[in-house]
Amino acid sequence: MSTAGFVNAHTHLYSGLAPFGMPASAEPPADFMAILERVWWRLDRALDAQALRFSAQWYVAEALQLGTVGLIDHHESPNLIEGALDILADVCQAAGLPAVLCYGATERNGGRDEARRGLAECRRFIETNQRPLVRGVVGLHASFTVSDDTIRDAAALCRDLGTVLHVHVAEDAADVADARRRGWDGPLERLERLGALPPGSILAHGVKLSEPQVRRADALGCWLVHNPRSNHGNRVGYAAALRASARVALGTDGYPSDLAAEHSALLAESEKHGDDPAAVARRPQAGHALLAERFGGHTPLSAAADTASNIDLDALRAQATAEAQRLWTRMAQL
Repeated sequence: MSTAGFVNAHTHLYSGLAPFGMPASAEPPADFMAILERVWWRLDRALDAQALRFSAQWYVAEALQLGTVGLIDHHESPNLIEGALDILADVCQAAGLPAVLCYGATERNGGRDEARRGLAECRRFIETNQRPLVRGVVGLHASFTVSDDTIRDAAALCRDLGTVLHVHVAEDAADVADARRRGWDGPLERLERLGALPPGSILAHGVKLSEPQVRRADALGCWLVHNPRSNHGNRVGYAAALRASARVALGTDGYPSDLAAEHSALLAESEKHGDDPAAVARRPQAGHALLAERFGGHTPLSAAADTASNIDLDALRAQATAEAQRLWTRMAQL
């Protein structure tokens, strides 16, 4: 795979049906935590195998049309844990789109048992996947939705499988406040001290990290992923401190995989916040290096360009529209 096109370094394939009329929350969410609880956490609980497959198929098809040549996904579907990564992997492999997948283990619905099942899905997938265009890593949803024991379990799994962690870090002040309530300086320090940040780990967002913390993440060999459209939409702020690392890629955090639009948003936000133009300029292509790391130092041969011209988007859009209505019905019952 050449460096033509974009690698989406952090996204959520499970959000693929969201543009097809996802209903607004009955009570407008006032902050980031309310957005999660009233919108995205209800959506992920409503997913079943059929909805997830259609979500991934639409998201990937549109991504190909928009010039995405690889993606790194972070998945959650609490009522569909076992086998979820196979559904996503099959869609990506069939589309010829290189992908790195994980299940974001969490305790927010079913406690430690839910987290164990999420980590077990990561293990199962990493150990059994033989798709040439897909790799697996270990995932945690975010520091604030898991216990220290779950983080230790994720760390041990990374060591056992020789892989890395993909996790949301300091997307909002709530993550920082939670880590401090637990006795840590912040979520980054918590993950590091519990051994869960092997070199190459992928830290999404970092909005509320300081420049010293970003430099520490860089020294650990971690990647950070900037998601400016999502950060703006969720009103969590601009990740200005990411300028302190050269290992920063660009993601969409579940927004459509239009990396040209994401780049435009990055340029506009960075100028508004007086960010370093040289640091910002590196981010759109950094995803290629991140993807290559996960494929053993080389980039996989992608058939994405060939596949993109063979997709009947109108037919797929009709199928996605019908499936979305079924999903919204289930979501309304939660």
